[in-house]
Amino acid sequence: MMRMLYTFGIHCYAAGVRVAALFNSKAAQMVAGWKRTFGRLSVAPVGKEKTAWFHASSLGEFEQARPVLEGFHQQHPDYKICVTFFSPSGYEVRKDYPLADFVSYLPMDTPSNASRYVNLLHPTVVFFAKYDFWFNYLEQLHRREIPTYIFSAIFRPNQYFFKWYGVWFLKHLQRSFTHLFVQNEESVKLLQSHGVPQTSIAGDTRFDRVHAIAQGAKHYAEIEAFLARHEGNQVILAGSSWEPDEDNLRHYMDHAGERLTLILAPHVISDSHLEHIESVFAKYGCIRYSHLAEDQGKAQVLIIDNIGMLSSLYQYADVAYIGGGFGHGIHNILEAVTFGKPVVFGPNYHKFKEACDLIAKGGAFSYVSYIQLQQHLDGLLSNPENYNLASAVCRKYLADNLGSTQLILNKVNEDLKRYISA
Repeated sequence: MMRMLYTFGIHCYAAGVRVAALFNSKAAQMVAGWKRTFGRLSVAPVGKEKTAWFHASSLGEFEQARPVLEGFHQQHPDYKICVTFFSPSGYEVRKDYPLADFVSYLPMDTPSNASRYVNLLHPTVVFFAKYDFWFNYLEQLHRREIPTYIFSAIFRPNQYFFKWYGVWFLKHLQRSFTHLFVQNEESVKLLQSHGVPQTSIAGDTRFDRVHAIAQGAKHYAEIEAFLARHEGNQVILAGSSWEPDEDNLRHYMDHAGERLTLILAPHVISDSHLEHIESVFAKYGCIRYSHLAEDQGKAQVLIIDNIGMLSSLYQYADVAYIGGGFGHGIHNILEAVTFGKPVVFGPNYHKFKEACDLIAKGGAFSYVSYIQLQQHLDGLLSNPENYNLASAVCRKYLADNLGSTQLILNKVNEDLKRYISA
């Protein structure tokens, strides 16, 4: 009964996406991607040789998966690599990812799609990143006894697995996953108390990923020249900002005056949002990155109007401001933390373990009202001792959490020897 209800819900969702595709470009991309997937897969190089399948919901989860994917590829160069996405935000950005032999949208999780996809792909081993659970796919993998893993996961008592109606879903965790690599002890205890013993703490692979990004961070001569024209100023870099974040930062510039330079990398880079930012910060002078060659040293605010630079830009900040805290939740803080930058963000952070950890340790600071933001930023920018302590906390926290990827691969390699020899 529960499988029928679940599959009915999947069909309803797919129908909703198809209707939305008439009006929404992202939904249209998904529908077009579904239509092409099986034809492309039937002639792809995957499935005919040993194949590792990595699934990520969207771009953020893919970045979380990359250390495991790249480590696996390095240790098993004889395997073909398949990468699937649920969201256009992942597929459209990474469809040409060079280490993958095949990249596609994941067809909707109906029994027929799941059976057809797994039959064509014929994976040797499967990895899911963090949270994406597709139960008809898991059923097909279980029936074929294919080793299947999930990593960087967090489980909480309020999740549907642990509700009275979640028995069917919990059963799939018990039997479908060869091992579940989780981020914390609470997740281990919760799973084991509900009859899922094959779990262990492996941390969060994002730490390995952001560390690798920092080690290979790009340098931008034009941004360095921009900052040199404001030598002596302190720099706040706002990553993935939204309008409430930008409004509060404008108020802080009113307070800080000419001693502050602001780099804004907004989450949305539509013309309308960029024009809004320019109007908000008009009296301080704004320059877009794409027009930076025209800057004559008058602009105090630099707007990053493209995608792909942010993770390297944190190296230029004194303090990082992370957007999203007045919406659904903050964006990635670890990209800043890996450079030892103290981070500040709005109140909606409680689902993010690293944010909670760093607040407790003194490397991150949350605020609700503007006056709290001013106090946090003044405390960091006007007091070198406070700043150095917070920066040291961030560096140590990042260093203490490296190594998740190797823990995962050690276990997977051990299991694969057993499966292949069986």
